[in-house]
Amino acid sequence: MKIYSWNVNGIRAVLKKELFLSFIDQEKPDILCLQETKAKQEQVELELPGYHQFWYSAVKPGYSGTAIFSKVEPLQVINGLPQDIIDTYEVSGDVYGDPNDEGRVMAAEFEKFWVVTVYTPNAKDDLSRIPLRHKHWDPAFLAYCKQLEQSKPVLFCGDLNVAHTEDDLANPKPNRGKKGFTEEERSGFQAFVDAGFIDTLRLFRQGNGHYTWWSHFAKARERNVGWRIDYFLASASLKDKIKSADIHAQVFGSDHCPVSVTVDV
Repeated sequence: MKIYSWNVNGIRAVLKKELFLSFIDQEKPDILCLQETKAKQEQVELELPGYHQFWYSAVKPGYSGTAIFSKVEPLQVINGLPQDIIDTYEVSGDVYGDPNDEGRVMAAEFEKFWVVTVYTPNAKDDLSRIPLRHKHWDPAFLAYCKQLEQSKPVLFCGDLNVAHTEDDLANPKPNRGKKGFTEEERSGFQAFVDAGFIDTLRLFRQGNGHYTWWSHFAKARERNVGWRIDYFLASASLKDKIKSADIHAQVFGSDHCPVSVTVDV
């Protein structure tokens, strides 16, 4: 089973560029998880024969949002974090809004595992959303994945808005302490690793140069001066079933590229 994740930075924009359907035709994902769709389903003319479509859009128009398109119909799809976790970790709004109203998390249950897609809140240039990330969102999302894991293994993917290690961005030294590479954000990622979740790409590729997001400035993508902030992490029990993990930098349409795993089911 081929599972893909892509922050499309606006599904309507990618469709207008005529790059989304060609991606589907070429890669033929069995499951496709999207982040930053920036649209409600009724605003998008998207016919995908053979796929079941599930959308979780933000309340605010043209903002955030996730979606899951799957050839296999899930047993169930859950939108958002459960209320008990929201309450326990006090995941509430800040000056930018309520992350619980931003369509940031979807979980789809399949026969052998859960697939979760997430669009993690950005820390902002002034780091004003670090408290939300560090104290509330990151621990709440980890608790949710561990809760799901009690029933079956979890494979979660998405734009986590953090480079975990120095190998995950082209210029670590000047970016240390800046959004996406603060100690708080990196420790939030490390907590998943400490809880037993596996960074699937690192099963197959080591070192730097493997990036999923590039700035629009200074021909960053052409020069591969980027960041790896889009990931697939998996429960340890899935390790032997993961046959490949890839970054599809040749796919254009967004400032992010898709990432994928192939799982033996």
